[in-house]
This record gives sequence, C-alpha cells and structure tokens, in this order.
Amino acid sequence: MRRLNFSRFPFAALLAICAACALTGGLGACNREDPVEPGATFGDGASPAAHRPTIAFIMKTLNNPFFVDMEVGAREAAERLGVELIVQAPERELDIERQMQMVENMIQRKVDAIVITPNGSAEIIPAIVKANAAGIPVLIVDTRIDAEAAREAGAMTVTFIGSDNHEGGRIAGEFLAGRLGDRGEVAVLEGIPGHETADARLGGFKEGIAEASAVRIVASQPANWERDQGFNVAQNMLQAHPDLNAIFAANDMMALGAIEAISAAGKSRQILVVGFDATDDAREAIGAGRMLGSVAQYPAAMGSVGVEKALEAVNGAAIDEEIGTKVEMIHEANLAD
Repeated sequence: MRRLNFSRFPFAALLAICAACALTGGLGACNREDPVEPGATFGDGASPAAHRPTIAFIMKTLNNPFFVDMEVGAREAAERLGVELIVQAPERELDIERQMQMVENMIQRKVDAIVITPNGSAEIIPAIVKANAAGIPVLIVDTRIDAEAAREAGAMTVTFIGSDNHEGGRIAGEFLAGRLGDRGEVAVLEGIPGHETADARLGGFKEGIAEASAVRIVASQPANWERDQGFNVAQNMLQAHPDLNAIFAANDMMALGAIEAISAAGKSRQILVVGFDATDDAREAIGAGRMLGSVAQYPAAMGSVGVEKALEAVNGAAIDEEIGTKVEMIHEANLAD
C-alpha cells in the first residue's frame, strides 16, 4: 500500500486526517491490514467473532427414515444452541470403512466433538482411539460399541444415548405371540450379524416369544437392514415354509420388504408382520392393515440429546455414562396417539 508523506501536508490538513482516523478507530486504523488477534476483546469485553463449537454427527446412513429423523432432531438442537453441526453418513449401513474415514476426516478438521451411530460395534474402535488421542470427546448414539474391544484398545467414550434394543425386541416377541394366540410358525429377518443392535433385538425377541411355548421360530436369517434384501429373504422363507404365520423384522425397512414379498406371494393380510422403529412408512402400513405393529424408538430425540450432550462435554460438564430413550409398541389401537 502507498504510504502518505506527512511532511508535505500543511498542519491543518494533518489535523483533518487525524480527525478522520479517530472516527474509524485511531490513526493506526487508516493503514491497518492485519486481522484482529484471536481472543481480542473490546470495551464491552465481547469477542468480535465468538467461537461456535463444531460438532460432527456421523450416522449409519441417511437412506433410512430412522436416521433422517435423527438428523432433524440434531439440527434442531444445533440451531437452538448456536452450534455448528456437520452431518455425514455412508450410503449403506454395511460401509464401516467409509464411516471410519469420516471420523478421521473430522479429526483432521479439529471438530470440538464427534457424535456417532456406529456401523460396526467393534470395527469403529480404532477411529474412537484416534479421536481420544486428538482430545476430541466421542459420544455414541443408538448402537453400543463393543465394551470388551473398547476396554482392550483403551477407547473412551463420553456416554451412550439410545433405547434398550433388547427390551424392544422382547416387547415385539410378547406382542406377536399374543396376537398369534400363543401358537404358530414365525420367521425372523435379522440385521447385520455381530452388530450390537441386531443381536440385542434378536435376543430380546427370542426371549419374548419363548413365553409362548407353542410358537416356533422356523427360520431366522440376516437381511442387513435393507428393504430389497428383506424382500428377497422373506420370499425364500415363504417358499420354504408355506405354513408361516408371522414375520418379525428387526427394522422397518426389512419389514416393508417382507410385506412386498407377502403381497407378491398372494398372501396379503394372511401373515402378520411386526417391525422395529415405527417409521412413517411403517405407521402408514399399520394404518392400512398391511402391518401388525412396530416397536417405536424416538430418533429425533436421540439426535437432539446427542448434540446437547456433546456441547456439555465440550464445556467440561459431567455427563451420565448412559442416557436412555423410550421404546413402545405401536399398533392399530394406539397409532393415532
């Protein structure tokens, strides 16, 4: 920048220049190009650009209405709390490698906290360890991490936020057995084998159904949480077990696929279907009589609480190791509620 030669200006002109500079913050302001130093304060003690905490929310996928609702809750909380929120997710819930890459990218960006719904309860552990090393608090939502693997690796998390999947599965088993009159053949569409959520829901369902001694599980196979796989696996089950009375699917995406397979087999309304998550599509199917019921979780609440607790962690607050959210069976009698 060209500098003024004050020796060539008369005294009156110098006074005018100084007065103009004073109006804009002082003589140095006329010539200043340096940015304000970080943490600089003004007369009222306020920072010219207060730091907004940045929270990364990494989900399993956004191709499932359950996680779309979770994102809605997270964004609502972020806006309410003045938090910058970064939401990312792989296209498929099977893609643990992509999810781990996302965590590592957020570490490189030096976000203030990471909230994650793990695609692999044990597989995600190394990424959590890296976040720990970077001093970034990690919060787990919806799907628990493998406690033993975490302990062996020294992985630390702030809290788990989510519903009791085992209890949800148990509720589904009891409800379905009651509607079958405590007798009949049932098939199960499982989630991803070895993943905590899938295993907990399956275990809970078996516990709930076991109370009805005349109800038998005649088939149980993974459909990996996906609708098209739910259709294919259910189609094979229907062919192998022509006397099938009911299907329990560990999420609504698979349940909706099963309903399509039942319709294609010409058995609509003959086979009872119970899902898990109570998504909008599932509720519509329940209202239309194509689906018996679904275990409701509250993903928007999970997303909201996840952001709230992440901000508390950034601010150094003490947080409970586990924060539970409600589960309940949704069916035709309480659908309107």
